[in-house]
Order: sequence, then C-alpha cells, then structure tokens
Amino acid sequence: MLEEIIIAGFGGQGVLSMGQILCYSGIMENKEVSWMPSYGPEMRGGTANCITIISDEKISSPIIAKFDTVIALNQPSVDKFENAVKPNGVFLYDSTNVIKPPTRTDIKIYKLEASNEALKMKNTKILNMIMLGAFLKIRPIIKLENIIAGLKKVLPERYHNLLPLNEQALKKGMELVN
Repeated sequence: MLEEIIIAGFGGQGVLSMGQILCYSGIMENKEVSWMPSYGPEMRGGTANCITIISDEKISSPIIAKFDTVIALNQPSVDKFENAVKPNGVFLYDSTNVIKPPTRTDIKIYKLEASNEALKMKNTKILNMIMLGAFLKIRPIIKLENIIAGLKKVLPERYHNLLPLNEQALKKGMELVN
C-alpha cells in the first residue's frame, strides 16, 4: 500500500494538522510515513499545503508532483491541484468554499459541504476532521481508533476536551461520503 496525498487550503483550516494526524496514526500501524508542510509567510489566512505519504514500504522521496489523493479546502487549492491528481485518483473538496468545481473525468471527485456541517456542529475548526473522516471512508488506509490516538498527539493538551467533538466530526465526514 502506498498513498500519496496533498492536503491544501487556507492557513488556519487545519491542513497541516490533518497531515500530521495521518502520519502519527500511520506510525502506530507500523507504516512508513512522510510529512512535508508548505506555507507562505502569512500563515493564518494565506495558503498552506502538506504532502503526506503513507506506505507499507520505504518512501524513496517526499518530493512528488502527482498524487493519489488531493484534499482541497478552498478554491485556490482546487485550481492549483486539480491537475496534480493521478488518473483514477481521488479529488475530495469542500464544496462550501468552491465556486468552480473540478471538471476532470479521469478521476473520482467527491464534494462535501464540510464547512456547513462544521457550522451545524457549532465549531468551524472541525472542518478538517470532517474532511479527514470522508477521506478515510473513501481510502480506508488507517483505522479510525489510530486516527483518534494520532489526534491526541497533535492536539495540544489544553484542547483535549475537544477530542469527543473531533471524533464526532470524523464520523460525520464518513457519513457524508456517497
């Protein structure tokens, strides 16, 4: 198993955290992992992305240009990474924040109204967990219990009271995928 993912959105949307959670969780399952963040100097509000690789074998390089999966949380990310998905790959995006959706016909496209769902759950910061849950439903590369354990490692201890809400968000994302 080899899954090469890029997660992209605005700084502050939890893009880098999603990649970290996947990597910590992958380590718990004895997988090889790579996490390479990229963000502008403006961070919060600017664009951010991270390349995350989960594999059963050694990872030769963290620098790649084509991905099995793109998770896009905003329009600039859709525009920038639509053509970076390998044929037959997955493009998952938050349709709440996208006016011009991806149009490729050689990939599987999943749209989620994740931002709206986060609002319904009364916490916009769980958008990333909704998207991560949806991704795991589409590509079950890591067990949910390990994702939750990985979340505990990434989330600062002062926010551990939000772990149940994050778990609900992961499950909500899984429910939303058709």
